[in-house]
Amino acid sequence: MSQNVYTFTIDKIETMQHYYHKYLQEAPQGSIFRAKTENAVITAYRSGKVLFQGSNPEVEITKWVGGLNEAEPVKKKEPVLSSFSPPNSLFSASHIGSDEAGTGDYFGPITVACTYVKKEQIPFLKELGVRDSKNLTDSTIVKIASELAQMRLPYSLLILHNPKYNALQRKGWSQGKMKAMLHHHAIQKLLKKLGTSEYEGILIDQFCEPGIYRKHIASENERLPESTYFMTKAESYSIAVAAGSIIARASFVKEMDKLSEQIGFELNKGASKKVDQTIARIIREKGEAVLDSCAKVHFANTAKARQYL
Repeated sequence: MSQNVYTFTIDKIETMQHYYHKYLQEAPQGSIFRAKTENAVITAYRSGKVLFQGSNPEVEITKWVGGLNEAEPVKKKEPVLSSFSPPNSLFSASHIGSDEAGTGDYFGPITVACTYVKKEQIPFLKELGVRDSKNLTDSTIVKIASELAQMRLPYSLLILHNPKYNALQRKGWSQGKMKAMLHHHAIQKLLKKLGTSEYEGILIDQFCEPGIYRKHIASENERLPESTYFMTKAESYSIAVAAGSIIARASFVKEMDKLSEQIGFELNKGASKKVDQTIARIIREKGEAVLDSCAKVHFANTAKARQYL
């Protein structure tokens, strides 16, 4: 089987991804997309390298390289995929999944939840509507989370409230390190609950490279549990991660309601222009110091809000 590797710009890779949208398959660890046509399998990596392999890859290569020198051939072979990629068998087996919410929102905490799902529970959870929380409304998420609690699905939930978040940020912690430590402690907490319960692995919805994650927790003298895997968009494949995603999001929604009540008016989710305007209102009516109790103050929105004062 012929293999060819080229380097493209990220813009070009995004164009390629759109072009091959009908042929997309599950993307491996560290990649942006993988597509399979009748001529070749095309795998694009975050490094900018694109691997063309198959019976007739030249047909696909000429669509992007031609004579325009838009790409340069790479002589080195692609490294073997990371050992942190989950086996396909994990998704139908008993396993633990971990996900977070609130990381891109100016207002509100970061919430992390991990769940333990037995393989025999998977069909029922699917019937319950457990899937990627990004495709569900907040009201549906809160309802499903309540049903998960009623069925006593084993889970652990951690909430990093804004005052602690801001204190860690000023101490030099990146949001990535905060998330890594939250996932790690949530998983440890759940493992203690489970005792001797068997599971095939632990899957974390990937927000950074596994090596970076390990460095983050190692800096606090912690180690990665055995059989831990990482995968982007894991909630689309793992029912355990999807359940964790729903519980984390439901918790975030409830915390936002509490903060809105404390402030006296609704705090917007996300980091939009409306958020900037709400920040300005808080500064005018409550004083800027109040932001420390309800917001991630290092976000650029704090500075943007000044144009509305």
